[in-house]
This record gives sequence, C-alpha cells and structure tokens, in this order.
Amino acid sequence: MSTPLSPTDRTTVRRGRDRAQEDRAPMHALLADALVAHVGVVVGDHPVVLPVAFAVDLEGPDQGGTLYIHGSVAARWLTGAESRTVCVTVTELDGLVAARSGFHHSMNYRSVVVIGEARIVEDAEEKAHALTLTVDHMVPGRSATLRPHTRRELAATSVLAVPLVEASMKLRAGGPVDEPEDIASGAWGGVIPLRRVSTGPVSGDDSHDDVPPDVVRRAAELV
Repeated sequence: MSTPLSPTDRTTVRRGRDRAQEDRAPMHALLADALVAHVGVVVGDHPVVLPVAFAVDLEGPDQGGTLYIHGSVAARWLTGAESRTVCVTVTELDGLVAARSGFHHSMNYRSVVVIGEARIVEDAEEKAHALTLTVDHMVPGRSATLRPHTRRELAATSVLAVPLVEASMKLRAGGPVDEPEDIASGAWGGVIPLRRVSTGPVSGDDSHDDVPPDVVRRAAELV
C-alpha cells in the first residue's frame, strides 16, 4: 500500500486543509511537470533557499522514491546538507485570481513541500543515473543522444538525494470567492490563466546543424 501524503506532524497541512491533497498521484504529476525546485538548508548560522534543477525516481532507493538535486562539489550549501534535514518546495502557478476586493485576490497553484534527511550520493552508478534523469527531466529523451558522463564530470558534481516519503501538497483551482455584496456591486471578477510557453529552440552559434534534433523540438512543444 502506498504511503499517504503528510505522514508526519511536520508535513500535516493545518491552514487551508480544503486545498490539501491526500493522494500521492497529484504530487507525482506536479513533480513530473515542474522544472524548478527551491531547496532550503541551514548553512553555518543562517538559512538559504536556492532554486535548483531536479529529477525524481519514484523507484529510487529512498522511502517513497527519491528526489535528486545536483551542484558543484564546491557548493557549500549542498555538501553541508549531508545527513541534515532539508526542505524542498516545487510550485507551479496556474492563474491569477482577480476578486472583487483586494482581500479575496488569490492565485491558482499547485505546490509540494518535501521534508527529509538528505544524503550525498556516493555510488558512481546512482550518481550518473541521477544526472541522466535530470537531463531527461529538462529535455525528455535528450540523454540518449549524448555521450556518457565522464569520470571527471562525475567527480566535479555532487548529488543530493531526498526521500519523498515525507511530503505535503496543496492546490487551488477555480474562480474568486467573493462576498455577496461585492458580487452585487457589479465589479468584474475572474481568473487570468497562466502557462509556460516556449518561443522555440534557438541553435547555438557554434552548432553544426541549424535544425534542432527531434527531442529538442518535442521538448519545446511540451513546455
């Protein structure tokens, strides 16, 4: 049986519980769709929150699956996170909710919070797998068109793994929720939908072919 979302007290949603998700499927869908995560970790005497590329392996070695984050071996925030609790958030903004009062303006969104003890990936095979997943998360199928990672590249890269078991998800969808008297005033209320849009791939100045490969064109269509 799959572990339910919010299995611990620190991931239990208390405010806005009507927006909390109980099933893991919506979380998995968001993690597959989103491109940027933010990781929060304490470095020295202060916290930092940084945007990162990420990848997910639902069959990974950690409980609930594994979320991978990578960076330079010289990144103090990343190497300092080993065996410490980190917080990873992923958010997609789907719309601006324009209500008939400032108080009821809102946003339509999907958001996941993952809390867990991070580990540095030491196994070379798992590290290469995590980096390949990250490439394919950005551009599906891209890794199959590239040369393998070199030992030097693997040595220069640190990969952080965070278990997906301890997580929560909230989402909002729909229009504004206004007071009856504000609706009666006749002011406009509604939603401004938002989505990611690619303007199409642009070949590099040193590219040998001005026509991007199929996997790149398909990725642009998916954004």
